[in-house]
Parts: sequence; C-alpha cells; structure tokens
Amino acid sequence: MTLTADLYFSFRSPYSYLAVGRYRDMARDHDLDITLRTVLPIAVRDPDILFTGNPAVPRYIVMDCMRTAQFLGIPLSWPRPDPIVQDLATRKIAEEQPYIYRISRLGQAATRRGKGLEFATEVAPIIWDGSTENWHEGDHLAHAAGRAGLDFAELEGEAASDADALDAEIAGNTKALEQAGHWGVPTLVVDGEPFFGQDRIDMAKWRLEQKGLAKR
Repeated sequence: MTLTADLYFSFRSPYSYLAVGRYRDMARDHDLDITLRTVLPIAVRDPDILFTGNPAVPRYIVMDCMRTAQFLGIPLSWPRPDPIVQDLATRKIAEEQPYIYRISRLGQAATRRGKGLEFATEVAPIIWDGSTENWHEGDHLAHAAGRAGLDFAELEGEAASDADALDAEIAGNTKALEQAGHWGVPTLVVDGEPFFGQDRIDMAKWRLEQKGLAKR
C-alpha cells in the first residue's frame, strides 16, 4: 500500500531547504508519495506577524540554520539574491516581489505534474547552497527542472499565463496547512497530523512506519 503525505514548503525557508532532500530520499526509498505544497513565506503572507515579538528572533534563526546545516553536512549560504526583496536594515518588505512569486508559481506548476518534490529538491540547492549567484538568471532553473524530469519552458509559460490560478492554489495550500494545525514550514502532514521542522523528519518517518511504511 502506497502511503501519502503533504509537504508544505517555501523556497525562501532555509529549513525547508535542509529538509526537502531528505524527504525526497524517504519517498524514493519507500512506498511513499509526498506531494509538495508550495506556500509563500510569512514575510509576504503577513510581515506583521514575522516582525513582532522578540527582536533577537531573526539573529537566532540565522545562527541556528547555519549550525544545523553544518551538523547535517549540507552547504548553506544566504541566497544571492534573496528570494524576498527586503531592506535588511529596516526589515521592510518591498511591494514588488519578482523572485518569490515566480519561483513559487514554478513550484506549484511542477506539483501539477506530480513532480513538485523533485523540482524543489533540485532548485533549493541552487538558491541556498552558496554555489550559485544570480540563481534566477541564465539557465540555472532550466537545468534544475531538467534534472527533475520537467520541461522548464513549459513550466515558465504556465507560470506566466496561468499566474492567477497558480496563486489561488498556493493560497489554498496555506489554508490547508492552517487547517492541519500549523503555519510554518517545512511541515509534513500525515493523515492530518503535522510534523513541523527539519528536526521532525525521523519522527514523521516513525509515524509513517506505524502506518505500514515499507521499503521499495
């Protein structure tokens, strides 16, 4: 029996990057179908939530994601450019957001084709591993899409021509995440039970094993 799960993911989340390859490996090695559900980052969805509370939070998140990457042996460096256009001094989010909407629509278009997890696993490193400057330009995304078994020109065309419908699907993903009981990413939802964070992968696998997860 093939088990199913939903992975709620943001292309701006370093923790999503640290998780997605491991979830892809789990799905590849087991009788498991994980559907990628792209969501927009909270910085776009609701910046007022992101920047309320203790001002030490952003500094801690950066420190923690860097050391987590070191612990896991996964290269990580802040993206160039950041998928979110933001004044880091004031934390103000720009009105125009050309990068995050484009890449999120591409991710959702890949999910329409049943390859969202593969697409995110190939794209996240070119954004986050520090080896690619200007990841949004040239043929970086096209090569990543090709490695995922996708036609990038087709994805790009759909992201432009069907943007409103893709945005509605992404908004629906956000609502589904909230209905599952969480708001952050990465979150794997198994039969309505959310497992939030890159540090819950082993626990999510444990729950899936209780439900009969088997090797391929």
